[in-house]
This record gives sequence, structure tokens and C-alpha cells, in this order.
Amino acid sequence: MHLFFTPDLQPNDASYTLSEEESKHCARVLRLGKGDAVTLVDGRGGLYEAEIAEANPKKLKIIILHHHPEYQKRGYRIHVAVAPTKNMDRMEWFVEKAVEMGIDEITFLQCARSERKNLNLDRIEKIAVSAMKQSVKAYLPTLHPLTRYADFLQQPATGQRFIAHLVEGQERHSLAKSISGEDTYTILIGPEGDFSPEEVTQALQAGYKPVTLGQSRLRTETAALAACHTIHVLLDV
Repeated sequence: MHLFFTPDLQPNDASYTLSEEESKHCARVLRLGKGDAVTLVDGRGGLYEAEIAEANPKKLKIIILHHHPEYQKRGYRIHVAVAPTKNMDRMEWFVEKAVEMGIDEITFLQCARSERKNLNLDRIEKIAVSAMKQSVKAYLPTLHPLTRYADFLQQPATGQRFIAHLVEGQERHSLAKSISGEDTYTILIGPEGDFSPEEVTQALQAGYKPVTLGQSRLRTETAALAACHTIHVLLDV
């Protein structure tokens, strides 16, 4: 399957012209020609079956044959809010794997113990787009820039909310046993030094429930992916 990301494609469009970069890749690298089948995704849930009408390496024209709206839409949403690791390769790995698995929203948190003060959101979005195409997803997750932890907690609350932390002396329940039905799930994942006790208290006061992801002490990116996977396993039945 030859799949292309076409974010400006509209459901009623009968044809579409690829960008010059994508046209060159399609015609010269993939060596696709007139009549060859291609698949387009708009990142908003639309998947389009199409074929090449004109294999111009600068303006490759595609004819839309069939539109699948809300392709593989799930009845629940997953939002992971995670503090980026000092080594961005690990955070990029999380984004790639979470998109392949299926995630709706990612917020990058600036916490008290965060070691990273900035990130390249454009690069992260490119990784997300590549993972979406590779896994034949039609939804591109919303990616939020670095957000102060306190500011995030003040955002309007929706669905079920959890904080995964390792602070001693606080009761926590298994995330797997806390999931109940199709809903919007927001999970807070702390930095490599974990959330501070004050941050845990703030989250609890904001309505977040404390959870554990198992007996192992996980790296930040592993914990974030484990939370995402746990919800999928329980609800994809």
C-alpha cells in the first residue's frame, strides 16, 4: 500500500494534487504511474482510495475513488501528558510507538524536576506523521507544546483522569483495574525524577486518581507507552 498524508484534502474533493516533494517521491522514487492505486489519509479520520491520473513529478494528480470517513474510529480517547526526557531520542520513540498503537492527544509537561526546557515540535510532528502512515492510521494525534504542569491541571476536565507516580506513602491503584468503559482517558506521566510530592498533591486536588503501572520501576517513555497500551488491551475487545 502506497500511503500519503494529505491534510488539506476535503471529503467532497474529487481530485487532489500532491506537493512537489511528494509528487517527486511518488513518481521517481516509488516509480508509480498513471492508473496505479494509492491511499490518502487526512489526519482527521478520513481515508481515501484513489488512483494516479497524471504522474507529473512536480504536480502529480490523483483521482479520488472512495472516501472512508472516521476510519477505524474508536469509542474512547487517550491523552497522555508526559514530561519529556533529557534524551529526546527516547521521547521520539514514545511518540512513534504510541501513534502506531493509537493515541489521540499528547501534551508535553514542564514539571519541577524536568531536565528538558525545550523541544522541537516540528520534528516530533514529522515522526508522528511517519508513524501514522506506517501503521495505516487516519487520525493524527494532537501534539501540544511544553506546558507548565500547574497550567495543565487548570485546563477544563473531561473523562477519567489519572496520575502515575512513585511517591512513597500514598495509596495507588492499578491502572488496569481503574479503567471503566469507553471514555476519554488522561494519564499524567512524570519526568525521570518523578513528580514531586507537591505535584502529586496538586493533581489529586484537581481530581486525578493515583495509579500504578505495575511492580517494575519504568523509564518515563516506557511508562507513557505502557499506560497507552493498557487502555487498548482492556477496551479493544
